[in-house]
Amino acid sequence: MPTYTPGEIAERTGFTLDTLRYYERIGLLDGIARTPGGQRVFTDDDVAWLSILRCLRDTGMPIAQMRRYADLSRDDNTVTERRELLEEHDADLSRRIDELILQRAHIREKIRYYRSVEVPAGEE
Repeated sequence: MPTYTPGEIAERTGFTLDTLRYYERIGLLDGIARTPGGQRVFTDDDVAWLSILRCLRDTGMPIAQMRRYADLSRDDNTVTERRELLEEHDADLSRRIDELILQRAHIREKIRYYRSVEVPAGEE
């Protein structure tokens, strides 16, 4: 199985080295292997885990919920709880998307208004 250095993981995932260290410190990353010299060594499984963390973070899941999800993911008997947590997040995303659609419509209406009253360049 291939392994990756922290720098390679940062490049692949878009997480900074500081974020990777922080995620490990707060328990979002667990069981990261280390070289005899103490450097972190990441696997494809770690890349996959970081991918779901990226998705959760980018969609606005709070760190506390991400930690709960990570804790649940370490126990094979928590599939229902994990699904429920993700369903709650999905419902929150749906609400936020609906709000954004309404806000976008408001902004677009403002743009239309400004275009209707705008004086073309050179006609001032």
